[in-house]
Amino acid sequence: MYQKGTDIQIKVNDIIINYNDLGEGKLPIIFIHGFPFDQSSWKFQLDYLQQYTRVITYDIRGFGKSTSSDEKTTIPLLADDLIKFMDALQIQKAIICGLSMGGYILLNALHRYPERFAAIILSNTQCIADSAEAKEKRQKNIHLIESGGIATYTENMIQNLFYAESLTKKPDAITFIRKIMLSTSSTTLTDTLRALAHREEMCYTLSTISIPTLIISSKEDKSIPFQQSSFMHQQIPRSIIQFIDKAGHLPNLEQPEEFNRLIKDFAMSMNIMHVAG
Repeated sequence: MYQKGTDIQIKVNDIIINYNDLGEGKLPIIFIHGFPFDQSSWKFQLDYLQQYTRVITYDIRGFGKSTSSDEKTTIPLLADDLIKFMDALQIQKAIICGLSMGGYILLNALHRYPERFAAIILSNTQCIADSAEAKEKRQKNIHLIESGGIATYTENMIQNLFYAESLTKKPDAITFIRKIMLSTSSTTLTDTLRALAHREEMCYTLSTISIPTLIISSKEDKSIPFQQSSFMHQQIPRSIIQFIDKAGHLPNLEQPEEFNRLIKDFAMSMNIMHVAG
């Protein structure tokens, strides 16, 4: 039997997944974090939304307190982890929110297991595969990490993750993300970079999505241009798109109040909130 609470471990797909499960509601919202973070990057969403509905965050395999295995990391494997995690928690359907890599996992799982999703939220993500240039950049970062340059890799990435103003005005967020990245094993980083580089293009699946879809983006995102979100909006029937100002790749941390409002309004439109206001 699964448990509710914080920092709980459960065996899923030959690994141990660490998760938080708070609040009450028949249709939970599950958040999938981006690379190279962990579930704590959803702290503002967990704290706020648990008063309205059931909210679940989890560490992807190898990240945070979740374990990994000898199995090669791929986006389909991470999507299978999500579905088997839902099975373990006896969740037949959920609203799933994926940010960046979390969006890649979400789109892959949705295409293969459409019956498990009531609605989706795609934040600062895209449906395209890596270009040759992007793959080459990832390979260079793999070499940098393997040669002991995790600190350099982290600082380079931070410059691209945040809105310029956030770099000076939100030092707590910078420190928080830096700590997460530096605590992640080099093997997890390089294995996941390879998985990202070899992921499948999922744009061909978008026109078949028939469930409620919210797309969130930031026009100052230097990691994934907002045009990718606009493209997905054009392809997914009846999808909603919202842009968050003064945010880069991590609007959930940079502008949490606005991000939370969008999630809450979207969930309320599906009548899942048990508390009004």
